[in-house]
Amino acid sequence: MDIEITQRKDNPLLNRIEVHFRVLHPGEAVPKRANIKEKVASLMKAEKERVVIDHVKSRFGSGESEGYAKIYRTKADAQAIENEHILKRNNLFESKKKEE
Repeated sequence: MDIEITQRKDNPLLNRIEVHFRVLHPGEAVPKRANIKEKVASLMKAEKERVVIDHVKSRFGSGESEGYAKIYRTKADAQAIENEHILKRNNLFESKKKEE
């Protein structure tokens, strides 16, 4: 599995870097989100807790997928901005406990 960053954009308003990437996986299934997250984190020199994979879309029969990820400055920034279902997909969701 090889990953290539195709587009990078800084978004200072939301404290994140937005990247579009291409995953090459000829003859294999689409890689797991966790594996892609690790590779993107290493390419962007960030901790994987700060990386949120938004989506990965594959092209039928080509062995190539495209995706979109966001790298936040802190894990707390990601949890404050991202939707709950995206956080669950990326194993970053922490349920809010009721205070007694």
